[in-house]
Amino acid sequence: MTKSIRSARSLSLMAMLAAMAYVAMLITRPLPNVAGFLSYDLKDAVIAIAGFVLGPVAVLLITLVVSLIEMLTVSTTGPIGLLMNVLSTMAFAMPAAVLYSRKRTLKTAALGMTLGVLLMTVLMLAWNYIITPMYMGVPRDVVAGMLIPTFLPFNLVKGALNAGITMLIYKPVSNILRRTGMMPRASAGSANKTYKSSVTLVSLFVVVTCVVVLVLMTR
Repeated sequence: MTKSIRSARSLSLMAMLAAMAYVAMLITRPLPNVAGFLSYDLKDAVIAIAGFVLGPVAVLLITLVVSLIEMLTVSTTGPIGLLMNVLSTMAFAMPAAVLYSRKRTLKTAALGMTLGVLLMTVLMLAWNYIITPMYMGVPRDVVAGMLIPTFLPFNLVKGALNAGITMLIYKPVSNILRRTGMMPRASAGSANKTYKSSVTLVSLFVVVTCVVVLVLMTR
């Protein structure tokens, strides 16, 4: 396969995943908010999968494009919402994309997802402390009082839910892409079936738990 064909195929796949990320955002947009303004967003899981498939550059480009289109079409938070979207998604998806591009194993993917959840949570605590007082028009000490009881659990649950979904659906998605010729055939992996089953069960448990917690947080 020539380099030009590979490039065209990568661009087509990137455009398809960007469209899927935008649709995922639209699907979850009507869900109830936490604390009146914190919303769950499924697009981060799709962009994380794009990072596994296409690498860190795809995470950057898809994040910027989808966040900009979201701001121009459905978002009411303007440039502030755009900034927070980009920071959150990049922090979540980039660690896994970087690590997985260097060593394509299930263990590396799980480690990258874990690091992404932690980085996104810490970064959002910092940036909510910086941005939210201006966005909501409230004193900074009010926002400081929300960091631990509100922002911390929300971002942890949101990140863990997206990480669990990513780990559950990446293999089925990549298998479909390989069958359709959008991705090259994978070489035999080193992970055994027991380990893969364990990751699937843990991911499923995390997803179910996070969904229940998010529902309780919106009440």
